Amino acid sequence: MKILILGGYGVFGGRLAELLADLPDIELVIAGRDLARAERFCARYRGQPRLLPYRLDRRAIAEGLLAQRPDLVVDASGPFQDYGADRYRVVEACIAAGIDYLDFADAADFVFGMDRFDAAAKGAGVFALAGVSSFPALTGAVLADMAKTMDIHSVEGGIAPSPFAGIGLNVMRAVVGYAGAPVKLRRGGQDAYGTGLAESLRFTVAVPGRLPLRNIHFSLVDVPDLLVLPREYPDIVDIWMGAGPVPELLHRILNLLAKARARLRLPSLLPFSRLFYTILNWMKFGEHRGGMFIRVRGLAAGQAVERSWHLLAEADDGPYIPSMGVEGVVRKMLVGERPAAGARSSVGALNLADYEALFAGRSIYTGFRADDICAPLYRLLLDSAFDSLPRRVQDLHGSGASRRWHGAAEVRRGRGLLARAAARVFGFPKAAARVPVTVDFAPEGGGERWTRTFGEMSFSSLQSPGTGRNAQLLVERFGPLAFAMALVVEGGRLHLVPRRWSAFGIPMPRFLLPDGTSFESEQDGKFHFAVEISAPLIGLVVAYEGMLEPADRG
Repeated sequence: MKILILGGYGVFGGRLAELLADLPDIELVIAGRDLARAERFCARYRGQPRLLPYRLDRRAIAEGLLAQRPDLVVDASGPFQDYGADRYRVVEACIAAGIDYLDFADAADFVFGMDRFDAAAKGAGVFALAGVSSFPALTGAVLADMAKTMDIHSVEGGIAPSPFAGIGLNVMRAVVGYAGAPVKLRRGGQDAYGTGLAESLRFTVAVPGRLPLRNIHFSLVDVPDLLVLPREYPDIVDIWMGAGPVPELLHRILNLLAKARARLRLPSLLPFSRLFYTILNWMKFGEHRGGMFIRVRGLAAGQAVERSWHLLAEADDGPYIPSMGVEGVVRKMLVGERPAAGARSSVGALNLADYEALFAGRSIYTGFRADDICAPLYRLLLDSAFDSLPRRVQDLHGSGASRRWHGAAEVRRGRGLLARAAARVFGFPKAAARVPVTVDFAPEGGGERWTRTFGEMSFSSLQSPGTGRNAQLLVERFGPLAFAMALVVEGGRLHLVPRRWSAFGIPMPRFLLPDGTSFESEQDGKFHFAVEISAPLIGLVVAYEGMLEPADRG
């Protein structure tokens, strides 16, 4: 198969070529206006396909197709928002030449208008799919899976790239171009307009059992989903899609500029694209992780439900996700699974199982969450990951009723003056090689009161599900101090990972956040716990480890 990638040395085209590096039976024509860049890309490429650098301007696409005669054209150039009056030049040329076509288009109007070429594409026996990327190929696959068990009425979604992922200049031009401009969407069952980058929400991307992303600020973006998904799902009355680039400070500045442009009717912010592009790619700090979410509301068996799908991508794997849609279509074509002839959006081009196969072997994790507020605390937070816990850990957390477990533990204490003072304030137990332990669990205020008794000393805390910026975290309160922890399932253990903390309701600096290795597991058929509390400038405060079993076992 010969594939011509227009913009093949760019961000998305280059990543697509890398994703196809294991396929010896394809030839990639790395095309673009700059032959030197195409040649440099081909020279450093490491993969099995044969690569050919080729100078090609989209305005001369017909001549290029005649010269190269590819089996498939992938338009990875853009920005599609700037293609002007003759925006479908490449699409029309491919159909006229009888060549299949895919693109990475993120412009809503461009993707929505693809249907006008449906009859011509069918007559030529070719397919032309627009927007074969995260939006709307992946989002469409997620909704198709959710629609199997519910009627979808409302959709919210967002993508949060890693700060280390980098962003192309064309993408930045597209985003800054619609900042403060009207964005078509569906709202209250009517066609309406939002304001690009001026509307925001916060959300925590949290795959069950995985370390969630920090709570992220998302702002409205102009993506194809806003137009094509309501067409696919007529019952959708509200749809909103956002992006959550970090650092948040720069994001907030864009929000302010977008609101100012909309309110004061200022000209486009497009001239500032390169400035934002430079700053965003320079300010690389924080966690090298990215994510995505889709949250839907609707009806299942006549009952109102809320469900969400989450994606986490660690380190360098996340930036490849936008190019994986095209990769998936190519791989399916190579085994004889060719998209049906016709021109349309990419919704339905791939299903969720196709994407899961593409994610396999990479640090990309996905999972669904259901809105089950009646579930016990830990099942509520862990959702489907709860069932992967060891049996004894499930037993301890599987009920929301009052209960008592008992056993024995070893206790270690910090020796410093500050460590001893902190342990005394919280009522932590004294050091002991072995001490009897009783833990009483009692429902309280939507959470659980844990009262731990080591010998004759007791201390208690209130555990509850986090809200706001602590969403999807377990919040444990010791008087005026509150610690938000992620529940992470790994290696047969339930780890409690500190993420945020506050004092008297005031967020405290992260560099002063107490930490320590704490986990729960099963050992010798009993519930096994290990808790370590350390603090910056203080060191170890207390650590205790032991076994528990239900008290009613005698």
